[in-house]
Amino acid sequence: MSEKNKEFQKTISIIALTIVVLVIVIAAFVTDAETVQQSPWALVPPIIAIVLALITKEVYSSLFIGILAGGLLYSGYSFEGCVNHVFCDGIIASLADSYNVGILIFLVILGTLVSLMNKAGGSAAFGDWASKHIKNRVEAQLATVALGVLIFIDDYFNCLTVGSVMRPVTDKHNISRAKLAYLIDATAAPVCIIAPVSSWAAAVSGFVPGQENGIALFISTIPYNFYAILTIVMMISLAVTGKDFGPMEVHERNAIVNNDLFTSGEKAGNETEEKKNSKGKVIDLVIPVIALVVCCVIGMIYTGGYFEGASFIEAFANSDASVGLVFGSFFGLVITLILYLVRKVLSFNECMQCFPEGFKSMVAPILILTFAWSLKAMTDSLGAKEFVAGLVEGSAAGFVSLLPAIIFLIAVFLSFSTGTSWGTFGILIPIVVSIFAGVDNTMMIISMSACMAGSVCGDHCSPISDTTIMSSAGAQCNHLNHVSTQLPYALTCAVVSCICYFVAGYSKNPVVPLVTGVVLIIALAYFLKKNGQSEEKAAKN
Repeated sequence: MSEKNKEFQKTISIIALTIVVLVIVIAAFVTDAETVQQSPWALVPPIIAIVLALITKEVYSSLFIGILAGGLLYSGYSFEGCVNHVFCDGIIASLADSYNVGILIFLVILGTLVSLMNKAGGSAAFGDWASKHIKNRVEAQLATVALGVLIFIDDYFNCLTVGSVMRPVTDKHNISRAKLAYLIDATAAPVCIIAPVSSWAAAVSGFVPGQENGIALFISTIPYNFYAILTIVMMISLAVTGKDFGPMEVHERNAIVNNDLFTSGEKAGNETEEKKNSKGKVIDLVIPVIALVVCCVIGMIYTGGYFEGASFIEAFANSDASVGLVFGSFFGLVITLILYLVRKVLSFNECMQCFPEGFKSMVAPILILTFAWSLKAMTDSLGAKEFVAGLVEGSAAGFVSLLPAIIFLIAVFLSFSTGTSWGTFGILIPIVVSIFAGVDNTMMIISMSACMAGSVCGDHCSPISDTTIMSSAGAQCNHLNHVSTQLPYALTCAVVSCICYFVAGYSKNPVVPLVTGVVLIIALAYFLKKNGQSEEKAAKN
């Protein structure tokens, strides 16, 4: 970013903060602690967080200022009351909640597992094995997609693993680094958001307010998560047809014809290979991943009463995601440690060094979750749910069918601007659930899915998104190349997804809009293939 742009961004941020201060000062003269309850003022904290996030493109301070505004409104602008409410009823209460703590523990264990697998050399060993068994470009791309789909536990885990595993394979078959970065990015968040056993499922269920079963709602949204499903369909279609469009076509042509994997002539910032553990084998990646998935599933159905007579579906729907994922990830970690120590891949001291490394890798999502939970506590204390629910019951009947498409677009824009889907979840999901809870359960599921899909789409497109940056790093691809080549694909899926949500709002059924979306994506791939064949014939003639 140039100095001029930095100064402009700084000026805009100062103006935004000034406006927020003015809003809060005005509120002090026209409201008191009682009149803000279940009134439009109850929506001021999340609105402030959204506006600031859009303008400053910084989610941490935006969420905290929203929390502070909620504390001021709730306390009637009492300094002592505001501090007590923000920290005691907000941040401390959120961190003291057993469900929330369970999710944070799950994230830390995931970070530790990622660190262990990388240090053990399991990823590098799998890459060496795959390079001997994959014969062409189509197989290399499909294998990358398959590995990304299999590593559905966490998007960070995905980005940190798929790149290092598949980079030697895709390089061997002249697949551009931009294409590899796209495949990594498109199998990170889009896959995690439709995987019931993942850190994303736990986070989303934690954002659901009230007495709603968060994990059951998450599972219900999966068939309506059109962006995630269509992204996977597009990846497979592009890989099978071998046709690309936009800037990606230039990168792929250069990789095939000129053996230039980077196109720009400028290699990625870090082209040095990590030191490999020569003792690492394929099983050092496969066994920990399988153990983690199996143990998490068992942990969740255990908390849902499966071993006390409940059916598998009932147990999964009624499970305590927080406790189940902690149980599962802990035993997955124990199995991994035993495996590495018995095989002497890592020493005990090397294993222990991975714990603080894993914790550090999860600091950012933990901070976002903490602030988002606290903001939710502020809006709950002001009666935002009751106000919005009453407002919708009285006036939204005429355009309620359009809300899923509108919510999808809002989530895309917010997530794109802030570079975080989790922050967008924290702001929008409580509002979405409050609108439809007890009014229209089907529309609540569709709209919640639209919020999740839009958040992932915006995160997928955003150049400041952590997963976008990590995908570039995992593929060792120039970051701007990754952003410019991925954007046309993500926007194509976004347009088709918006159409699907428009249809779903009226049909209230996932089959018709999903079939419509899949047909449109496959038709696009077929058109590109036919068009490419025509151009090749014309060139030969």
